[in-house]
Amino acid sequence: MPRVKRGKTHLKRRKNIMAQTKGYMWGRKSKLKLAKVAILKAGKNAYRDRRLKKRDMRGLWQTRISAAVRPLGSSYSKFMGNLKKAGITIDRKILSQIANSHPEAFKMIFEAASKQ
Repeated sequence: MPRVKRGKTHLKRRKNIMAQTKGYMWGRKSKLKLAKVAILKAGKNAYRDRRLKKRDMRGLWQTRISAAVRPLGSSYSKFMGNLKKAGITIDRKILSQIANSHPEAFKMIFEAASKQ
């Protein structure tokens, strides 16, 4: 019975690893040992940062809303409290988009929230 040769498998695995590290710097794109380590680290960081991204985006929305509310003479926390009391349920993402692209509409929302 002939022995099992694994050249094809090895080459295919190496080719896939090298495809994943395309664009990396120095030996991480061309040397198998370094490429494997680079892929493991990149995967770990990507997994973690998919969760951190949600946190970062919420902070960005809060900053944008705060920046839009300041010229109107209020603070972020007071504005959000007034929104809740007024029963206006617009999430922070949409509020920040409105504040960024339609300041006059945001001002109307601000006035509606501060009436209560």
